Amino acid sequence: MKHILFTVLLLSSMLVIAQTTPETYQTQQQQNAADRLLSSTNKSPLTIGGYGEITYNQPEGDNGELDIQRLVLMFGYKFNDRTQFITEIEFEHVKEVYVEQAFLQYSLNDNVNLRGGLMLVPMGIVNEYHEPTTFNGVERPSVDGSIIPSTWREVGIGVSGRSNEISLKYQAYLFNGFASVNGSKLLGGKNGLRNGRQKGAKSTINTPNFSAKADYYGINGLRLGLAGYVGRTQAEDDVDMIDGADVGISMVGFDARYTYKRFAARGQFINARLTDTEAYNTLNSADLGSKLQGWYLESSYNLLSQDKEQQLWAFARYEDYDTHAAVDGSLTKNNAFDRNDITFGLSYKLSPGAVVKADYQIKSNEVANSDSTGQLNFGIGVWF
Repeated sequence: MKHILFTVLLLSSMLVIAQTTPETYQTQQQQNAADRLLSSTNKSPLTIGGYGEITYNQPEGDNGELDIQRLVLMFGYKFNDRTQFITEIEFEHVKEVYVEQAFLQYSLNDNVNLRGGLMLVPMGIVNEYHEPTTFNGVERPSVDGSIIPSTWREVGIGVSGRSNEISLKYQAYLFNGFASVNGSKLLGGKNGLRNGRQKGAKSTINTPNFSAKADYYGINGLRLGLAGYVGRTQAEDDVDMIDGADVGISMVGFDARYTYKRFAARGQFINARLTDTEAYNTLNSADLGSKLQGWYLESSYNLLSQDKEQQLWAFARYEDYDTHAAVDGSLTKNNAFDRNDITFGLSYKLSPGAVVKADYQIKSNEVANSDSTGQLNFGIGVWF
């Protein structure tokens, strides 16, 4: 009941603020780090950028954790007016190194681009827009970690572009899929599909997966996204013909972002339906659900006047996500995987590329008589 009440209050605050804000709109600018490099007007063919996050998490009753969570170096190179290469090199927790993106883009014209390489799967908001100054909260929303799962990238080819005449941005790709068994990691449990991300590292492929997204931006301040992903997980040669070696995936996502003067709101809904999970769980002694589902709503307001470069955003977000939204066969639904998060806090933007964050989270699940847990978070984020 308390979660329903919080959601009602959140929606009410969004409507009240929107109605009392002055009647002029600001067009919401939507650009991530790769977009920034691709659209660079530097005279030099080489463009360099990056972003990073330093975090402090203090769970209730436990020791806190300090972490240089990620440092990402980005490089873009323009061979000519039509041909560009983009790559991200990510250092996680100081010692882990990943390639987050590495793709070649060839522009057929102003509205159509061909892409190939390691790319982000266009699903939800944060998977594509995860630079720390672009979202509220020290940590990314849990829906984007357990359901999508961010940062989700694979090797593929496809097309992207936009049509300003109909205010539509589009993407469509053929990607490599999740690994059914990723080393010693299995799909399932509280992380859903997360363990299956191959990230372009000697990835197994036997069936390509299709991913597409359309974003509508025809109303000032509003951005609407609709995404889909269809395919199967990837199994190794020695087991790929065995019943339960892979599972089918159909994922759909809807997201919305809105800005109006000093007010902003966003939300998303993600639903993934999986087939052949009973055979997969039997073969691998796993606990993969047949449906994963999550959503969140967030409202924020800049407490400083619009004529100031610095911004102080107060925000509140409610999330509901379940990696056992449905189960097949003899698998018993685990209510610990049916979770709710309430997050509220401040994002102080010292400049457009530097932010200091603080928030408090209340985490709970649907296990009978279980207690909610709290966590205090602080963070520093940069993007340049």
